[in-house]
Amino acid sequence: MFQMYYYLKNLSPTQQVGMLFVTIFGLLLLASVGAFLLSVREHADEARADFWRKELKSLDAMLRTSWLMVLVFWIGWAAGDWVALTLFAIVSFFALREFLTLSPTRLGDHRSLVLAFFVVLPVQYALVGGGHFDMFTVFIPVYVFLALPLASALANDPLRFLERSAKLQWGIMVCIYGMSHVPAILMLKFPGYEGRSAFMVFFLVAVVQVCMVTQHIAAQRMRRKPIAPAISQSFNWDSWGLGVLVGSLFGALLAGITPWVPGTAFAAAFIACSAGGLGHFVMKALKRDRGIPNWGAEGQSVTGAGGLLDRVDALCFAAPVFFHSARWYFGV
Repeated sequence: MFQMYYYLKNLSPTQQVGMLFVTIFGLLLLASVGAFLLSVREHADEARADFWRKELKSLDAMLRTSWLMVLVFWIGWAAGDWVALTLFAIVSFFALREFLTLSPTRLGDHRSLVLAFFVVLPVQYALVGGGHFDMFTVFIPVYVFLALPLASALANDPLRFLERSAKLQWGIMVCIYGMSHVPAILMLKFPGYEGRSAFMVFFLVAVVQVCMVTQHIAAQRMRRKPIAPAISQSFNWDSWGLGVLVGSLFGALLAGITPWVPGTAFAAAFIACSAGGLGHFVMKALKRDRGIPNWGAEGQSVTGAGGLLDRVDALCFAAPVFFHSARWYFGV
């Protein structure tokens, strides 16, 4: 581990990003080819064939998420911070649209929805781009959470007002506030780490994705008793703990591309993976409340984003915790 750490530390930023992309794209390509070969494999037992179809559908969703995030990192690295901000803002837009499409609204909510999509979202990302971190962290939970219910109340529709307001605030908190913390990492100026903040975004996305893949595979193989079966038949502390541990160890291996030593990188990855795994569980509770198995309705694009929120929900919870932990640690 320490040899890899010193090897990565001694590479230039260009060499680091080149090595990372050769490695990551190579692994993703091998995984995608393997998934394709498994998909064309024939099974004599129909029950086993159905099981493998479900497994491959989950694997395909994870692979597509991994490809998407790696491509976003690459574009952000090559094109600059504002392009990355725009890409993540688009992700926020479609994730929020997906969330609200499956959460029926009333006519009295329309002005609040317009404000959420066309005022709150661009202002939040503009604050990130301008480096106004103090305002960026309180804009939504303080100002927006007071303003949007007022806009709905002025529409003179009290029916299920509390439920409607809470639903919209949850969507904004997860899809805009949480996601906006990912590109915000690009704007942090870490001491002695100038010009390399994109690697911190890659670090966050990579460890959370490894954690979630490990947790999914472990839940399928270990078959432990679920802790909340009405919410999730697969979530249990053993698979969650294994996912967090593997994600944290992977973070320690990537310490060479961060401003941390392996022990600190392990701790940072542990925090991000813990928040991401538990956030994913919370989003399952929201889905059950809506009476749906996933945001994309079994992968169909009925919501306009085809299950995008299923693929980024863990990151939306992990990013704010990771961002503020890193900012507190370095005092930036």
